[in-house]
Formats: sequence, C-alpha cells, structure tokens
Amino acid sequence: MTATTLYQGNILTTGGAVDPLLPKLIYAINHASEIEISVSFIQTSGIHLLLPALTDALAAGASIKILTSDYLQITAPEALRQLLLLSERGAAIRLFCCGANTAFHMKAYIFVKCQNGTTEQGCAYVGSNNISRTALLTSHEWTLRHDFVAAEANCQFTDIRRQFVSIFTHKQSVPLTEQVLADYLKRYQQNRQQRLQLVGAELEQEAVITPNPAQQDALAALQLSRQQGYKRGLVVLATGMGKTWLAAFDARQINAQKILFVAHREEILLQAQQSFARLNPLKSSGLYFSGEKAATADMVFASIQTLSKKEHLQLFATDHFDYIVIDEFHHAGSPSYHQVLNHFKPNFLLGLTATPERSDQADILALCDNNLVFERNLVHGIESGILVPFHYFGVYDQFVDYQEIPWRSGKFDATALDAAFATRQRAKHIFEHWNKHKQHRTLAFCVSRKHADYMAGYFTQQGVKAAAVYQGSALRRNEALEQLDNAVIQVLFSVDLFNEGTDLPSIDTVLMLRPTESKILFLQQLGRGLRRADGLDKHHLVVVDFIGNHQSFLNKPAALFNTSGIKNISRNITEKPIIAPGCYINFAPQIVEFWQQLVRKVKNTAAEDFAQLTAEIGRRPTAAEFALAGYDLLKVRKQHGSWFQLVAEHTQDQDLAGLVQRYGDWLLDGIETTAMAKCFKMVLLRAFLQLDGFNAAVNTEELSALSWQIIQRRPDLVEKDVPAELQHQKEASVKWHQYWCKNPIHFYAKQDKHAAKAWFVLSEERFSANFKVNPDDVALLTELSHELIDLRLLQYTLRTPAPAEVSSELDRQQQNVTNVLPFYPALKIACGHFGRGMPDDVKMLKLPEHYGHLNPIQHFIAPAKGNSMNGGKQPIADGDLLLLEWVTPVNAGSISNNVMAIERLDDVGDAEYLLRVVKKQGHGVYLLKANNPDYGDLAANDTMRTFARLKAIIAPQDVTEIQ
Repeated sequence: MTATTLYQGNILTTGGAVDPLLPKLIYAINHASEIEISVSFIQTSGIHLLLPALTDALAAGASIKILTSDYLQITAPEALRQLLLLSERGAAIRLFCCGANTAFHMKAYIFVKCQNGTTEQGCAYVGSNNISRTALLTSHEWTLRHDFVAAEANCQFTDIRRQFVSIFTHKQSVPLTEQVLADYLKRYQQNRQQRLQLVGAELEQEAVITPNPAQQDALAALQLSRQQGYKRGLVVLATGMGKTWLAAFDARQINAQKILFVAHREEILLQAQQSFARLNPLKSSGLYFSGEKAATADMVFASIQTLSKKEHLQLFATDHFDYIVIDEFHHAGSPSYHQVLNHFKPNFLLGLTATPERSDQADILALCDNNLVFERNLVHGIESGILVPFHYFGVYDQFVDYQEIPWRSGKFDATALDAAFATRQRAKHIFEHWNKHKQHRTLAFCVSRKHADYMAGYFTQQGVKAAAVYQGSALRRNEALEQLDNAVIQVLFSVDLFNEGTDLPSIDTVLMLRPTESKILFLQQLGRGLRRADGLDKHHLVVVDFIGNHQSFLNKPAALFNTSGIKNISRNITEKPIIAPGCYINFAPQIVEFWQQLVRKVKNTAAEDFAQLTAEIGRRPTAAEFALAGYDLLKVRKQHGSWFQLVAEHTQDQDLAGLVQRYGDWLLDGIETTAMAKCFKMVLLRAFLQLDGFNAAVNTEELSALSWQIIQRRPDLVEKDVPAELQHQKEASVKWHQYWCKNPIHFYAKQDKHAAKAWFVLSEERFSANFKVNPDDVALLTELSHELIDLRLLQYTLRTPAPAEVSSELDRQQQNVTNVLPFYPALKIACGHFGRGMPDDVKMLKLPEHYGHLNPIQHFIAPAKGNSMNGGKQPIADGDLLLLEWVTPVNAGSISNNVMAIERLDDVGDAEYLLRVVKKQGHGVYLLKANNPDYGDLAANDTMRTFARLKAIIAPQDVTEIQ
C-alpha cells in the first residue's frame, strides 16, 4: 500500500473487535477529496465516531454527501441534529422518506481522490454496517471493498457512483432542514413503541451526559445568584473542567428558549454548537460569523468580531435572546464586548473564563456587574479528581538569547524566533530533556509550521516516531490524535491547533517549546494534558517547559502560583509554596538567578509596574486590572498625571496621546478622581455613553430608565445605595425619574468646587456634555470612559465605607497607598467595621513589599486568638499577627481549603469569631476544621458567615507602625 491510497487491509472486512470497519472509514475520509455515504440509519454514538474526521475533511475542502432514511424511524434525531451542523459547514445531507410501502436497507461508503478533476483513486465499501458504535466497532458485519481501476473503461466503480447519485437525487430524498427534522421528530415520537418492538436490539442507548461535581456546584451557585436578583455573572473554571458544558447545562436548567453564545474563534463556536446540540437536540442552531449568518435559530453561535458590528446588532431586538454566554472575555478588547452587552437585555448573561488571577478578571468582572458567581482553579480541579496532578520542569533555554530578539507589542518577532529555534543545538537540548522526563504520549507546542516540521524531523532522526500537525498539514488533526492515542506516534508537534477547546485526555507529557504571550495561553496549553483518561494508566502529567532570559517568561510561574508581581513570583519560587497534592514544580537554577536579577533591578516606578503587568498578561492592562493586581494608581497620577497618560506614554499610541491631550481633564477629573458617595455617578455615565451621549443630548426620562436597568443588575448596589421605597419596583417609574433627576443628574450638571466648570449641562430635560467632542473622537473617548467607569465601580465595590464617603483625612491619604493597612486588635472588631469602613482612630501598620501588593481597601491585620489553629503545615499560635483579605462580591471566589475568618452564633445566640479551614464534604455541605487536633470539627450552617480570608502569617519584625 502506498502512502496515497484510500484504503488499507483486506478486500473483505469481517467486523468484530479483530477487523472493525471504523478505522478503514476514518482512514479513507482523511485522504479522500469526495465522500459519499448512504446508510439505512444513523445512531448518535456512530456519528460521533466519524464527526472529527468529517469535520477535518470539510475544512480541507472535501465534498461530502450523506444520505440516510426515516425507515422505521430508527435514525436518532440527535444524530440528524449533528448532521445538520455538518450541513452548515458545507456537507450535503439528505433524508430518504420511505413512506408506507418502501424500505431502505442501503449501506455504502464511497471515497474518491481526484487530481485536477480526474479520479486518481477510489473505493467503495458495500455491506451490512449502518452508522452506530456497535456496527462500526464490535458487531460481526461483512463489508466488501470495491476499488477503482483507471485502466478499465466504464468500470463497475463508476456504476456504483452513478447508482449513488440516482438514489441521492431521488424524489424521496429531501435535503435535511430544520423543518424536515421537526417533522421527522414527530414521527419518531409517535412510533416509539412500534420501533422498540421491531428493532429494539438495534437501538443503542446513549450515555446520559451529566454535570461533574464542580459543574453541579456552579449550577447551584448560578441559581442562587439569579434568586438574589443578578442578571449577569462570571464563572471561573480551570481549563479541563468543562466551561462550555456548564453553560449548556445552565441554559437547560433555566429552560432558555433563545440562546446566544459569543466567542472569539470559529473553532470554539463550532465545538460549543456541538455540545449545546447534544443537550438540546430539539432546538435549532446556527452560526453567525464571516460566511454564516443564521440569525433566526433557537441557539446562535456568533463571533464577537462579526456580531459587534453595528449593522449586525441592529438585526436583533434587544430582548431577542433570553440567555447569553460570553466565552473567554480576555481574548478581545472591551469596546466590542461593550457594544454587544449594551445592545442585548437577556434574562441572564453568563461570562466564562479560565483565568484564575484577579488582575486578569477585573475587566471581565466589570462586564459581569462585578458578580463572581463561582470559581474553581487548577488546584480545585486536581483536589477533586477531575484533573490529574502535574510535574513541571522549567528548563533553561540556554541556546537562545531572547534579549537579542526584537520584542514588539507584547510579542517576540516571529521571523527572528523561527531563525533562533531552528538549530540542531537547541533541538538536541530539547530532545535530551524530553528523553529524561517523558512518559508515553507527548504534545509539543511550537511557534510556527517551520518550527514544528523541523522538530518533528529532528526527533524522527533520533529514532522517535514523531509528526507535525497544523492548519493545512498533510496529517489531519483527527488522524494525528488517533495515531497518538494508538501509540503509532510518540510525539506530536503542533502550532496553535490544540491551544483551547480540544479534549486530549490521553496526553501525559507536554513540551512547551515557545514563549506564550499570556498566562491564560500557558494554562490552556498546560490544560491539554490535565484531563483524566479512561482506560489509561495516567497518574500525572509531565510538563517540560523551556524558559528564556526575558521577563515575559514570568507569566508562567505567575500562572502556576496564581500570583502577580515579580517579587511575589520570586518569593513563591524560593519559598516552595503549597501547591495541589501530587504536584511538583522545579525551575532550573539559571532561571531562578535571572529572575532574582530582575527583582534587584526593579525600581517600582509606575511605568515599570505597568510594563511588568503587561508582560504577565500578554497585553495592555485596563485600569481595573492594574488596580486589582495591587498596583498603586496614586503613584501613577503622581508620576504621569493620569492613568491614560501613562498608557499613552508606554504604548506610544499617538491617537491615544492626542485624545488624552484634548480630553485629559475630563478623563481625570470627571471620572478617574471624581468624588463618589454612591455609585450613581458611574451608573449615570454608563447610561449616558450607551445612549451615545457624546454625539447628541439625551432625554432625562430615557437616561433615568436606562440607569434603572443598569443598576437593577446589581442587587448589591441597589441595597446599598437606592432608597428602600424605590428598591423593589420592576421598572423605572415617575418617582424614580424624579429621584434620578435630583441625584445624580442635577449634581453632575453642577460645578464641583474643585473643577473649573460643570462637566454636563441640563437644559429643558436634556442632558449633554459641557465640552465639545470631535465626532472622530467619540468612539475612542467612549471606550476610555467605559474603562474608567469599570475602575471606579470596582473601587466602589471593594471599598469598605458605605454609604458615606471616606470617613477621615487619614482614609483619604491612605486609600491608595499600598502595604499600609488598618490593624484591628481582634477579629470581632474587624468584623464590626466590615462594610462600614475604618474608624477615625484606627492604627495603621506598614508591611514590606514581599507580602505582595496590598491596600487598605481589601486587606487588614488582626491577631489570632487561642490555639485552635496551632498545628499542621501552617500553625497559627495565639497572638500571631494575621494578614487577611475582606471577602466581597468581587473577590469571593472559592472558600474550600482556605483558612477563613468566620462569624457564628454560639449555643446561646452570641456572636463569636474564629479561624477555620473550610472543607467541602459534598454538594453544598461544608465542614470547618481546626489545625489543632484537640479541637473538634464544626458543621457549617446558615448562622455562619465568612468575612475574610487568611493571606499570610506576619513576622513581628516585618511590621512598622505609621504615626
């Protein structure tokens, strides 16, 4: 058999475990340019076996025609739904409608390979196999292969194809459409009992898809969030824990009728469409990107790039979708997401991300109304058994000098990287370390096609079975994964095909041979191998990562340790932090020394803080991300004047610099530093921008109505800031309009004592900016204003004073100073000020920078009382000073396995305050455990509340009192 043939094995396929038909079909699909299939029935289990190969074939330009029938209504509606998805991508799918007196027993699989319009090869499998798991893999089915012979005139193969065309174009063969599927479903349901009696043995029971434990907890949290009145929420699930399936389960949980799923890549949309279709086979679905515009389907899967355009948004009513999913916000800039989110008003919007670091979540949290519903990171996934542990080896990339490779816009120059990577010296270095740590199946991430081909060639020369796969490679993705699964190849070198979305449970070794632009990309690549594999002896994942002499590689330890800031990262590396059970992390000494050199060089200017965070997350941070990472915005303003002045200087963006010069006063005084006693200013401004206020004055009635809709999505802000008599109305009322006109519309149109003029004008019930905005500047100025609104709402949510403004001059001085924190002499006293702010006479203590980026809005210091936690790996003795973080809606996250400060009622109803490790026992059941075995466990109940999380035990010599 030559490498180009369409077939392998004997002419007769006998089926069973020894000679199944499936591998032969997949091989032919992967090498054919024309595919024609006609079978009596198709089961869901069978079509899922063929879908990856069929999808790859369509992507490679193959022609696919599939005909099945409604004979005895055996074909599964779920299978027809999957075929309908294939038809959206270009396949021709038809259903033969038998009627009362017609049977349909065909089972034929025809494959043709053409070159310049001429048939070069061909084969047809004709026999007894329908498309089901048993027929293709286990049952005894005979199938005879007939091959095309070019020398034979009018050969039999040509006649086979002619007969297929005849039945495919028969008047009873109808194109599969939503209506045809709906009609078939009625017949399928009506004839259920008859079908079971006639062909019960041939029907396969599909495994019921159920949520895993983490998804079950997330679903419960989402329900609770909606009951509390939230309309938007963010869920953080580590790569491999099933974000897309969670969204599908949640949509089903609330019986959503019209669903919109938004992502940044077509591949993610296609995979999401398949998942949602499996759970909702009765709902129509369609794609909305570049060449596809299925706007009327029950479930629409849209790319943010296409949907965010005005001409597309206008096609949908604002209430068209009752459930919207936004997947991985971090992949695109906020303007496009703001446009989509501002347009639609669903019953619920779910944001999904795998980003575990708070600084990375700030921007997306703002889009989700600062409602972090649920979080499970890698540690949780490993501890719960959903993911396997990992052994990470950070190897020094000693044969590449990254300092000499141009670095632009957060990326290395691709051409220079290619040249630096394609050396035998580096390839040998990689091979030696892989050979030292490898397991059985390796996935390697490369920087380019050239790099992947080079590495595959080098490994092959060393006697290792290796291959390269990428978009357009001779080896297709499904074929490559099958060969890796079956140990035909040992190492698969890839370029971007497996960064996200693809399930690769058999992978037990990951080679990282390229820089990653962000922490999330690193975690996605790591996550490819963390999934458990049924039937394989996979105890852990080995990761061999090549790290160079450049600060951009800091995103890797930042992701592993779930932290940010070079000093925090360096401390984690040297102090061996606690990681998930069974995990191991090791960095080569040269890497550690290089990072310690960077620490010594850090001067902690605002510009360096900005550059460092940019390197860690792989893009320009937003103001909210910068603040939530613990960096000092007061320092930014002292050194650069304003946030956007720093951004303009660092990015050298001339358009931004010009805009800051023209509207810098508005951005700084009107938003960034304006006084906020309530959230109202930012809510009003958000509504003003959504109504395109910079282009035309806005009617106050319309402005107050939209403001009500915006604030209603934040039950926490409604309870905190809206008068009780207005809190429970279902829509904006006359009373609300009057209230909103008085405050904040009136006050925002009034000159502040610190400003030269009022920022807005109120005239004849119309609200407008009191400064001229050039029409060409509106879009960018709106974008920058939204970014600062996100910052101010985040700060307002995080800060403890409410409802009054900061209570003392000390607060005003200290609220932005990092590492200067309030000290409370007891947890009880701290809890008493939780949500009310610092008292005027509070003692302030300063901590060294190695405790991380801290601020008095989020953190405080209090002593431990008693010895209940004096034991285990992190003993806490009576009197130890504790660094704690307030638990707020923004940073609540998961409490499982954390040491929490808890308020509870004792047996006589008095409040007491204690520290305990929170352990999850089951669905919604938690146990509070003391580290000291002399103290018993406590079952969590409704009388308890967590108000702070332990960050560290403070060494007494590290504390300096601020006078």
